[in-house]
Amino acid sequence: MTVHETPISPCLWFDSELEEAATFYSSVFPDSSVHLTRMPGPDGGPGAVVAGEFTLAGLTFRGINGGPQHAGFTETVSFSIACADQAEVDHYWYRLLDGGEESMCGWLKDRFGLSWQVVPRRLDELLRDPDPARGSAVMEAMLRMRRIVVADLEAAAEAVSA
Repeated sequence: MTVHETPISPCLWFDSELEEAATFYSSVFPDSSVHLTRMPGPDGGPGAVVAGEFTLAGLTFRGINGGPQHAGFTETVSFSIACADQAEVDHYWYRLLDGGEESMCGWLKDRFGLSWQVVPRRLDELLRDPDPARGSAVMEAMLRMRRIVVADLEAAAEAVSA
């Protein structure tokens, strides 16, 4: 028996904002591209976007403009961005937040209602500290944050050691 690779891609349903969303997301993430399918217009020229693919940081998403009956995102699905450092956290946080709304613990909703978790890799390192008191202090600090600030997490861990 041979095993075949089956690529899995998220597919996002938009009312009619696919082109705007794909263009916005591709401006935020490196290694991005957009390929959209348009219905022919009444004059034979390109018409409205109906579907497409866009790649963000090497991950391919599919999208459709399916109308309002299923449009709208909830927090039950989100995309997590593992950030190398505070500069990367800040880049993604502020770019994706433009026109959206912030939540807690590194979560935000962008202008299209899609939820993102913008998380520094350092958070996981600090939470896995061999000293459980330090990990707990980091968790408590993170739970009070909207945008995660690495220096504040590190200060919370160090306060336990002092």
